[in-house]
Amino acid sequence: MSAFPIRTLLALLLAATCAAAVSAVPADALQEAQHLYKQGQLQQALDRTDQIISGKPGDVQARFLKGLILTEMNRHDEAIAAFSRLTEDFPELPEPYNNLAVIYAQTRQYEKAKAALEMAIRTHPGYATAYENLGDIYVRLGGQAYDKAVQLDASSATARKKLALARELITMSGRPEPATAAATSGKPAPGTVPATVPGMRQ
Repeated sequence: MSAFPIRTLLALLLAATCAAAVSAVPADALQEAQHLYKQGQLQQALDRTDQIISGKPGDVQARFLKGLILTEMNRHDEAIAAFSRLTEDFPELPEPYNNLAVIYAQTRQYEKAKAALEMAIRTHPGYATAYENLGDIYVRLGGQAYDKAVQLDASSATARKKLALARELITMSGRPEPATAAATSGKPAPGTVPATVPGMRQ
C-alpha cells in the first residue's frame, strides 16, 4: 500500500490573529513570507519567517507558516518541534495537531498521527477534516493488520479480501502521502487562526 489518501491543501490561508495571539506583525512582512512560500522559494520564505518571529516570538501565523515551510523542506524533526510548540502555547488550536498528524503519517508513525488527530477533534469537535484524516489513518492501520494476517495465514480468503478493500480505499483518490494540515474548510473554530496550510487534508 504505497499511497496514503490524505488530501493536500496547496494554498496558504491568510490568517487573522486569534484572541490569545499577540498583535500581528506588519501584514506586508507576513504576506511576503507567504508569497515566497507559495512560489516555492522555501529557504527565502524560512529566512523571512525567522525574521518575523525574532521580532514577535508569539506570532501564531508566522510560527505556523514556519512549520509548513519546514515540512515542505522535508525537515520533519524541526517541523514536528515547531507544531508541537504551537500545541503547547495554543492548545485550543486544532490545526497544529492536524499538521503534526500529517508529518507523522508521512513518516509512517500512524499511532502518533492518530493521537494527534484525536487531540485536534477534542479541541474542535466540528473539525471535519480531522475526522476524514483520522479515517484515513484507521484504513492505513487496518491495511497493515490485514497484511500481517495474510502473511501469517496465506490461506485466509477473508483476510485477503479485506486487504484488497483496504488497498483500494488507500489508492482510490490517487493522492500521495500527506503534506501538512491547516484550517477547517474555511470555517475555523472559535478563537483559532483562520490559517491556510498544506496538509493532511486541512
